[in-house]
Amino acid sequence: MTMVGQKAPEWTATAYVNGEKKTVSSSDYAGKWYVLYWYPLDFTFVCPTEIRGFQSLLEDFEDDGVAVIGASTDSFFSHKAWFADRETFAEEITHPVLADTSHAVTKAFGVLIEEAGIALRATVIVDPEGKVRSLSVNDPDVGRSPAETLRTVQAYQAGGLCGADWSKGEKFVA
Repeated sequence: MTMVGQKAPEWTATAYVNGEKKTVSSSDYAGKWYVLYWYPLDFTFVCPTEIRGFQSLLEDFEDDGVAVIGASTDSFFSHKAWFADRETFAEEITHPVLADTSHAVTKAFGVLIEEAGIALRATVIVDPEGKVRSLSVNDPDVGRSPAETLRTVQAYQAGGLCGADWSKGEKFVA
């Protein structure tokens, strides 16, 4: 498993990007902050709540210079069909979502449930030097808070000691 403080693995994968099939890689984000989050499966119940949550905060992440990339072990075609469902996704999904059917990226970060061939719910924050600053992993039943991920990135970017529930613009812990 990738560890906090280590260099993030290099990766390349096919992705759903605004309805198109594209190749996306870690080199596309070299020198930038990025969040890579995994969800277990398309066409499920908890996963869309997280995807919509990251999408709804996308401008806030972008304002802080942070790219957001989703990922699952589903195919591009599965992503395309699911993201077109306006009952599930009223808004377009515009951030890249990796289609890691080979499991290479998911394995590289150590978040693959081998026997099921799906990812755990995992979130990785990578800094501009390519170092993993945060790694959070849940089993598939419980979703995560995209707002907390944003707050965590902002705290790392602030460069000081940030206490519990610290928010952007607040004072550091002395």
